[in-house]
Amino acid sequence: MTSRLRPVQPGRATLVAVLDIGSTKICCVIARLVPRAEGKALKGRTHQAEVVGFGYGPAAGVKSGVVTDIDKAEQAIRNVVGMAERAAGLTLESVLVNVTAGRLGSETFSAAVSLDGQEVEKSDIFRVLKAVNSRSVRPERSIVHALPIGYALDGQKGIRDPKGMVGEKLGVDVAVVSAETLAMRNLELVLHRCHLQIEALVATPYASGLATLVDDEAQLGVACVDFGGATTTVSVFNDGHMVYADAIAIGGHHLTLDIARQLSVSVADAERLKTFHGSVLPGQADEREMISIQPVGASHDEAPGQIPRAVLTRIMRPRIEEILTAIRDRMQATGMMDVCGRRFVLTGGASEMTGLPEVARRILARNVRNGRPMGISGLPDIAKGAAFATMAGMLVYPQVCAQEYVEPRSVRKLTGTDGYIARVGNWLRTSF
Repeated sequence: MTSRLRPVQPGRATLVAVLDIGSTKICCVIARLVPRAEGKALKGRTHQAEVVGFGYGPAAGVKSGVVTDIDKAEQAIRNVVGMAERAAGLTLESVLVNVTAGRLGSETFSAAVSLDGQEVEKSDIFRVLKAVNSRSVRPERSIVHALPIGYALDGQKGIRDPKGMVGEKLGVDVAVVSAETLAMRNLELVLHRCHLQIEALVATPYASGLATLVDDEAQLGVACVDFGGATTTVSVFNDGHMVYADAIAIGGHHLTLDIARQLSVSVADAERLKTFHGSVLPGQADEREMISIQPVGASHDEAPGQIPRAVLTRIMRPRIEEILTAIRDRMQATGMMDVCGRRFVLTGGASEMTGLPEVARRILARNVRNGRPMGISGLPDIAKGAAFATMAGMLVYPQVCAQEYVEPRSVRKLTGTDGYIARVGNWLRTSF
């Protein structure tokens, strides 16, 4: 299941289609990647994305990144992809898709091969990566990304590219992001029903980090937290590479459901209250400021109820603290709190809540800033916010996917004892 995507060639323009399947929204973008001059900002990017087609709609049949109703999910994806195709004036055959489902997890594996004092060649790098791959494969989980973090020659760490160097022993550390195979199979099934091939799967936290982090942050150590609709994902970058990814199945939609239950209003009204009046920091005037609410099942001629704004804050705050505490505890348990340095970047739709950076600063005890996708032109105004960070990151991904390890494709033999023609002949002999 690892990436089959061919990296974009430097100096050549290419078309890319990405599909962001979330729990609350589905979004499809067709963009042209145009070569850009090497600038001071965003050094790793060789191309600039110019959007030519954009489609956007509510999600259906998907919960926490997992397909729950295949027919509804197919219809929602068809509608959104159709919008993007009409805007761009072309038909899609394959797309890049994000993965949040299947309990995303990451581990770091190490392996070493002997060189016998020879120069390091491409085949040696391939051998050591293959050794890591054979150790990290498990039947129930599929690898989404295998990212070499750093090489070591004779125990000397911190080598970026060992090709052409001389040594006795070549080692490598690889960050492997994996997800449950069955959850990804169902995603593939839905897209096949929409007549779309998966060109590559991109882990949501990796994509969000690619879109919102600046070079210096990724170099010094930073954690990117993506507050989605029903999942919150975390990625940690250090020394320019992603070293850790994780996902928690709580998101912004759970806040909406909390408000709907506590105030007994409809989910649509709860979403509106959260967006317009919601805050996770108590304000001075909150006790005096009244908000009108329409209880579920109330007739139109009934007067709406009134609640102080402070009640809304008291409902939302515990859920946000729960998410941030879960992230902190997970990262401390894996030792990633030290790796991520002193900085957190918040992105995703639910990160635009009033007062969230202040609460995060207190709970995580780190510097916190809000992150928005950078370096993409031609997006409509509604798609420029933090909610579209994953989608923007998937447009960056083809420019950086060359760093990943990919299993070589097996070449289909046509002739020979185990070739395709021999097998067909064998089948004909034994069957009839």
